[in-house]
Amino acid sequence: MTDYQVVEFEQAEFDERVIEIGRVAKVVKGGRRFSFRVTVVVGDNRGSVGVGVGKANTVPDAMRKASEHARRSMQKINMSGTTIPHEVIARVSGAEVLLKPASPGTGVIAAGGVRAVVEAAGISDILTKSLGSSNVLNVVYATVEALSSLKSAKEEAARRGKDIKDVIPFWERRKNVN
Repeated sequence: MTDYQVVEFEQAEFDERVIEIGRVAKVVKGGRRFSFRVTVVVGDNRGSVGVGVGKANTVPDAMRKASEHARRSMQKINMSGTTIPHEVIARVSGAEVLLKPASPGTGVIAAGGVRAVVEAAGISDILTKSLGSSNVLNVVYATVEALSSLKSAKEEAARRGKDIKDVIPFWERRKNVN
């Protein structure tokens, strides 16, 4: 009984955002059959985020399916304080997303699906640009791909053979010097 309550509490702390509710049609012999496709982003505001898509004949069922899929597909991302460690570009189909780190106090400069994904992950200072296609589903997937391809400052410093001070963003270097 106590395990069930713990699971319920853990689910309550997730930040769940509905990105898109779309009506889709399947053409059959007698005409069209309509159903709903829901895209949901789930994050814990501490560096984990997942995207889920659910289809059903009713919106609540599609939302439930999307939410379950998003929770199963959650992945940890590397963060550097309240921003990301380095600039990254990711492409999914025709949608391309550019994410750049920003100094503290900048806020989330993003719109639509990118903003929802970034905020659900817990990033509060970032600059973004959506390039190419504006298809919401592909933009969301490109954002998640970009976030999952981020490397930590330690990994990048080791890969380049440099000191970690040379890899971290310049505003972090100023803090360490003073």
